[in-house]
Amino acid sequence: MSSDIGEHLPRPTAPAARLRIALDDLSGPEVAALLTQHLAEMYENSPEDSVHALDLDALRRTDVTFWSAWEDDELAGCGALKQLDPTHGEIKSMRTATDRTGRGIASALLDHLITEARARNYQRLSLETGASDYFAPAQRLYARHGFEIRAPFADYVEDPHSVFMTRTL
Repeated sequence: MSSDIGEHLPRPTAPAARLRIALDDLSGPEVAALLTQHLAEMYENSPEDSVHALDLDALRRTDVTFWSAWEDDELAGCGALKQLDPTHGEIKSMRTATDRTGRGIASALLDHLITEARARNYQRLSLETGASDYFAPAQRLYARHGFEIRAPFADYVEDPHSVFMTRTL
């Protein structure tokens, strides 16, 4: 019997130490599967006309840059930046793999996107997320990273099923 009483306690993971975030061309089957799941859940939790998630073709546009996050050889999450204008970017397709939630992966991805937005000299970074309880964890994540609820931006319009958030960089 071991004398280490803490040996049976769950050990926190440190994804930032093991997480590799890389530019992605959206050609891998793992990424396609994660984005398919993402879109399906968006349609399950929001009315069709309030879903603003991008499909694979839209994520391949020249105004969008997409990153995937990997732990070893397993996809842990993804996120994208869409350039709205030379000083304003939008976060798109933030998603953590279902079996990896609650481990800091979304925070690491969001930090990466914010760092990239600053490197591009954006003055603002905005996003749209859902308004239902399903989206509350995402809203809390964004608020922890300095995003505040604001009026719609770009081509969005007021929508009771959407929450619009922005932060100054």
